[in-house]
Amino acid sequence: MQFNRKELSDDQLIEIYKNILLPRLIEEKMLLLLRQGKISKWFSGIGQEAISVGATLALQEDEWIMPLHRNLGVFTSRKMPLHKLFLQWQGSQDGYTKGRERSFHFGSKEHHICGMISHLGPQLAIADGVALSYKLKKEAKVSLAFSGDGGTSEGDFHEALNVAAVWDLPVIFVIENNGYGLSTPVNEQYRCENLVDKAKGYGMGAVQIDGNNVLTVYDTIRGVRDYCIQNQKPYLIECITFRMRGHEEASGTKYVPKELFEIWGAKDPVTNYEMYLLQQSVLNADSVNVIREETKRYIETELKVDEKLIVPNTLAELKDIYAKGNTHKEILLIDNSNPTIPVSAHSTEKRFIDGIKDGLWQSMTAHPDLVIMGQDIAEYGGAFKITEGFVNEFGKERIRNTPLCESAIVGTALGLCLENFKAVMEMQFADFVTVGFNQIINNLAKIHYRWGQPADVVIRMPTGGGVGAGPFHSQSNESWFVHTPGLKVVYPSTPMDAKGLLIAAINDPNPVMYFEHKALYRSISGKIPDDYFEIEIGKAKWVKQGEDISIITYGAGVHWAIEYAAKHPELSLDILDLRTLLPLDYDSIRNSVKKTGKVLLLHEDTLTGGIGGEISAWISEHCFELLDGPILRCASLDTPVPFNIELEKNFLANSRLDAYIKKLKQY
Repeated sequence: MQFNRKELSDDQLIEIYKNILLPRLIEEKMLLLLRQGKISKWFSGIGQEAISVGATLALQEDEWIMPLHRNLGVFTSRKMPLHKLFLQWQGSQDGYTKGRERSFHFGSKEHHICGMISHLGPQLAIADGVALSYKLKKEAKVSLAFSGDGGTSEGDFHEALNVAAVWDLPVIFVIENNGYGLSTPVNEQYRCENLVDKAKGYGMGAVQIDGNNVLTVYDTIRGVRDYCIQNQKPYLIECITFRMRGHEEASGTKYVPKELFEIWGAKDPVTNYEMYLLQQSVLNADSVNVIREETKRYIETELKVDEKLIVPNTLAELKDIYAKGNTHKEILLIDNSNPTIPVSAHSTEKRFIDGIKDGLWQSMTAHPDLVIMGQDIAEYGGAFKITEGFVNEFGKERIRNTPLCESAIVGTALGLCLENFKAVMEMQFADFVTVGFNQIINNLAKIHYRWGQPADVVIRMPTGGGVGAGPFHSQSNESWFVHTPGLKVVYPSTPMDAKGLLIAAINDPNPVMYFEHKALYRSISGKIPDDYFEIEIGKAKWVKQGEDISIITYGAGVHWAIEYAAKHPELSLDILDLRTLLPLDYDSIRNSVKKTGKVLLLHEDTLTGGIGGEISAWISEHCFELLDGPILRCASLDTPVPFNIELEKNFLANSRLDAYIKKLKQY
């Protein structure tokens, strides 16, 4: 192994040695504690320390890194308190995740480290978002994301590299090629000769280096960092290395040929660098022993911090699902939850689609740090023309056309949040969200609960049927997200609520799924206050007060109920528009049940698994004594949404509304 110190001083070389030695000695201690049952799981990076340490030391301390399982050297080189790291690995209340996460699945905004999720690939797109924030702020910085050789097979790898290349983002992608994805060798992972060759397909610069040579890694990352900043381009680095232990300790290494351990043992990054420093007389045997003993004492001292036993606190657990909202900005909060209360504001008659457009436009004006992203949203104005004209006013830096890669754009939105931007992503059709599902469910929704990082992202979801668009452009999939703690789900039915709820969603520091019904865009009109205002998330609205039957609904169902009530004046219907599906307004639900004693739950989503089932269960459990009849659910058929208009009418819940009301009336 050939080392080249270049301009590095003796002190700098010694500092690098201390940084690469620390994770090695920590690991040796952790493996001992693992055998003693004091920690439950460990992912070893022994043999790969040069990559984590060299890369981290080559960056500025305020540049974000997205590490994975085998990057202990990232955490230690960023000088994270070792005692707190130990507490994290022990699942302590005083760790970085309050005992909610394992080993390296955590981050720290203070140290500019973004916690990984088990799916690996999504980390790369977050680096895109951070790099985009640097670009927008014109800061001379890069972000850096790690991937293993196995992770390069994931679609997120392709999407993240493609977005970084298309948008000219200053991000460094580092592949740690250790020859195996768990037990699967690289010859069963890919067919290109080298992973570095993949960069050519993205028009991206790349280099393959010896990942066990800490000076090579350090020097390469420093040079690539300068390149990315000066040229505002991404770069791919493949580090050839080897892990000397199993994927995690329980999996063992029986699948690895024994001779590989001999070959790579001779290339050990710590011992070889130590030998180099001895040969260059930068260190001698005595100074090496001193450094080693000081490091061991430091580890033992940090380990002595008492671990507090976790006493589960249900209220605290629920409280930490959501980040607290900002209260410093003054904004008009309009309460239109009761139809008898007039709204005192200057208003203009507008369509549902105009309410969304107004909400976006005023939010872009109110928040210079807000970025809107989506397919065809710039000059074209979006598939439904909601953002038409925005690019002329706010520019292409903030109104960004995206490649066809929903997962990467959701991840990019999250990356923007790490640098305190706000992001709105238009999912061109709600149906397409499946391609970005992992990022939403496992990254956006869980990140605040896991390590306290808000995800200030709104995902706009053009949804619903009634327009003959068939099974892939008409689904009502809101119930998928209602089941996911950490998300908020809103679903307006009027132009006023469309504007007020969208503004509230953008101001909310939590991830919000904003459903907007396509059939309502140009068919529904109403008064919209001209002001910049919010409608409170989590608060239902009485559309009509009644005494006979409660119709609890949302979205298009609200208009079906209104139309039915107009045709049947003999019935006193109580119509409650939920507006927010997560969190639900249980107080209003209970009050509606109390008024009528008969409940019909109406929604466009299919029956099985729809939110009507959850509300029905809640009413049965908490309002049973108020009921005068069974709770009925009127929903769409349990089939995909058909294309033919007549078939679609039969599919939709509205076609069965009359029959359900008559049935309920008989009780």
